[in-house]
Amino acid sequence: MPLPALPRIADIAPHVAAGTLHAADVVEQVIARLEAYERIQPEVWISRFDNTTLCAMAAAIDARVAAGEDLPLAGVPFAIKDNIDLAGLPTTAACPAFAYRPDASAHVVERAIAAGALPVGKTNLDQFATGLVGTRSPYGACRAVHNRAYISGGSSSGSAVAVAAGLVSFALGTDTAGSGRVPAALNGLVGLKPSKGRWSSSGLVPACRTLDCITVLAHDVGDAALVDDCLVGFDAADPYSRRAPATVPTGMARIGIPLPHQRNFLGDLASEALFDKAIERMKALGVQIIEVDINPLIEAAKLLYQGPWVAERTAAVSDMLRDTPQHIHPVVRDIVRSGLGMTAVDAFNGEYALRALARQAEPVFEAVDALLLPTCPTTYRLAEMLAAPFALNANMGLYTNFVNLLDMAAIAVPAGFRANATGFGVTFIGPAFADRALLDLALAYQEIAPMPEIPAPDLTGVPQTVKLCVVGAHLAGMPLHWQLTSREAKLVARTHTAPDYRLYALAESTPPKPALVHAHGGTAIEVEVYELDVAAFGSFVVDVPAPLAIGTVTLASGEVVKGFVSEPRALDGATEITHLGGWRAYIASLA
Repeated sequence: MPLPALPRIADIAPHVAAGTLHAADVVEQVIARLEAYERIQPEVWISRFDNTTLCAMAAAIDARVAAGEDLPLAGVPFAIKDNIDLAGLPTTAACPAFAYRPDASAHVVERAIAAGALPVGKTNLDQFATGLVGTRSPYGACRAVHNRAYISGGSSSGSAVAVAAGLVSFALGTDTAGSGRVPAALNGLVGLKPSKGRWSSSGLVPACRTLDCITVLAHDVGDAALVDDCLVGFDAADPYSRRAPATVPTGMARIGIPLPHQRNFLGDLASEALFDKAIERMKALGVQIIEVDINPLIEAAKLLYQGPWVAERTAAVSDMLRDTPQHIHPVVRDIVRSGLGMTAVDAFNGEYALRALARQAEPVFEAVDALLLPTCPTTYRLAEMLAAPFALNANMGLYTNFVNLLDMAAIAVPAGFRANATGFGVTFIGPAFADRALLDLALAYQEIAPMPEIPAPDLTGVPQTVKLCVVGAHLAGMPLHWQLTSREAKLVARTHTAPDYRLYALAESTPPKPALVHAHGGTAIEVEVYELDVAAFGSFVVDVPAPLAIGTVTLASGEVVKGFVSEPRALDGATEITHLGGWRAYIASLA
């Protein structure tokens, strides 16, 4: 039977277990999807099993089913972030020079395979799991599935894309500062970050060993819960594994939200509106909504990169940083190198500061059973992130960085999509070992209408584009050119308009801007033509200030493209500069 566009575990495992669907049939469809999406985002995978091996593994699963084995994940394809060991494929942590071939799979991978799941391959990530963006990899930057002008989020970038694009039913990621939750939010997925030690981390390349958690990214809460059932358990081989206490948090009737002034969306009005809708959905569940002061949590979050915990990342790659630093991604290298200046005194002072903030945060879970927070406040285009990798990455972790430091459990769930098809999510956060209660709460939230419609993945390979003619401050080298480069606009031509235009310098405009006016008796004006995808063009138009506007411009070739025009009031006090033939000549004349 054909798999649905987004193959959920519940669409596969029961049917394979019952013999009404064969794992071999599932793999055949998975291979077709992999090959199709390879042309669209080849950056998803660092390595994966060849088709012959996948078919052999599927046949083995079918044989296990026929032999009567109970396989709760029978025939379910899954992906593994490439800082988690999978026997048969190298582990790179997105650093080719670091690569090694593990003798065995990580403990959680073994458990998934024992439950009947089929490992497809290893996914891309921010190198050494250092980042929340998905851009810090020599294997390429992953992009959001529904709008590829935007970041996928990270560091579990490839895992998120593989699930959201329908290539696999679930994927394993990791989470130290939000790496399993942020990419879930940006791609319309569920991201479960278990309590520290509740899942084994044996076979994981450490980022911050004391904070690291292996996570799952899935299509819905039910799928995440099924994976949790299969992977949870104490592992004596893992020094950081923990047994669950005799009593764990259960009821989730009181839900905390930040005080109004602590709801920071960095100017993203769409995120703010979607969070407000999420609060209304919670009210429909009949829970009590309580505003709480999350300042201790926000202050704790700052310790992750502004405190000594950055030195723990340094420790994880210290040999390579000392011997072959050129093999480390430049952004990652700058981060881990900063840990070299930390001392043992800094480490103890950081621990003291964290303990003090943890004590200040205790009243939060005395007043409420769980928190409802934005997963991340906003998102960014890939070009914007590459231009400002440190500041914008820090913004993505505003509501995630403190969770691991303060020993909390969390599950991120979809809460809608912006008009540009980028995902927005919210996260339910509770004390350690509140995992199952949080899953139940998230499941109830998921079932409340109206839940967000998930757009179809962008499978076109080449997005629809628009040509845009610019004449002044957006020309290459001019003050507003960044508004094009940040949207990945590509220069198509340096040319002229048809000989029917006049050019004016606007009065009192900062930076100086021109007005292009179609008029008989005009002349050809120097212009540049750029190509943008439709979503980027739309966001560009929103930023155009009056009295300028976007209309149509005829080029010297006769081609008609979109371009800057002006309202009649633009000419009030303006200076005609048509005789100069273009804006560059005008700027040169001012000098």
